[in-house]
Amino acid sequence: MSTVDLKEFNVPGRGRGLIDVFRRRYLLKLLVRKTTSTRYRNSVLGWTWSYVRPLIRFMVYWLILGVVLGVNRGVDNFPLYMFAGFSAITFFNDAFSKATGSVVANKSLVKKIYLPRELFPVAAVIDAFVHFLPQVAILVIVAIFYGWAPGAWHIGAALLGLLLIALVALGMGILFAGINVRYRDAGNFADVIQQVSLWLSPVLYPWQMIQDTLGDTLLYIYLCNPLTVAVELLHYGFWAPTVSPEDAAHPGGWTGFPPHFGIYIGVALAIGVALIFLGQLTFRRFERTFAQDV
Repeated sequence: MSTVDLKEFNVPGRGRGLIDVFRRRYLLKLLVRKTTSTRYRNSVLGWTWSYVRPLIRFMVYWLILGVVLGVNRGVDNFPLYMFAGFSAITFFNDAFSKATGSVVANKSLVKKIYLPRELFPVAAVIDAFVHFLPQVAILVIVAIFYGWAPGAWHIGAALLGLLLIALVALGMGILFAGINVRYRDAGNFADVIQQVSLWLSPVLYPWQMIQDTLGDTLLYIYLCNPLTVAVELLHYGFWAPTVSPEDAAHPGGWTGFPPHFGIYIGVALAIGVALIFLGQLTFRRFERTFAQDV
C-alpha cells in the first residue's frame, strides 16, 4: 500500500498569519474597496462626513478648552497645535475601533469560506487611513494658513508619527479582534481605551504640563505611551515650523522634544512591533473557533 507525502499540504483552515495577507494582496484590495465604498452607503453627504465629524469634535474641544478655559494663552498657534494632535488620535481611534470589530462585521464571510482572517483588521486599518486623508488635507491647509514651511525633517517626523499610529492600531486591533469574537467585552474595553487616549497624550495640553505637575519620573512613564510619541512627531511636523525662533524663547513656543526623545521613539516602535506579535499569537489562538463563535 503506497503512502502519500503530506509535507506539501497545508492543514485546512490554518495559514501563515499576516504573511498570507501580503501573499494575497488581491483579496486585501477587494476587501478594502468593499469597506471603503460601504462606509457611507445610503448617506446624502457621503465622504463629506470625513471632513465634518472631526471638525465638529475639534471645534467643541477648542471652544471649551482653548477659549473658555484659556489653555490657548500658553501655546502659540494653539488651534494648529491641538488639531495636529487631535488628527493623530482620531486616526488611531478609527483604525483601532474598526479593526476590533472587523471579524464580527464580516461574519458571513468567516462562516462561508476560508481566507486569511487577518485580512479583516488589516483592511480596517487601511480603510481608516483612507478616510483619514481628508483630515490631513485640512491639517495642511490650516498649517499653511499659519505660515507652514516644513523641511525634510518635519515631513519625515510626520510620516514616522503616522506609521507609528498605524503600527500600534494594527497590533492592538488584531489582538482585540481575536478576543472580541468570543468575548464581546473586548469591544467595550476597546471603547474605554479610545475615550482615554485623547487625555493620555499631549493633544489638549503641552507635555511640559506633565513635567511641571507630576515630575520627571511620571513624565518618563507618560512618554512610554506610543501615542504620546506619535502626537509629538506630528506636532514637530506641522506645528513647530509655524513658530518663529523669537517666539520659541517663551514658554508657549517650540522648546524642543521631551528629554531623551530619540530613545522613546525607539521604545514606541518596539512596543508597536511587540503588539503585532502579541496580537498575531492571540488572534491565531482564537481563530480556530471563529466560525462557531461569530
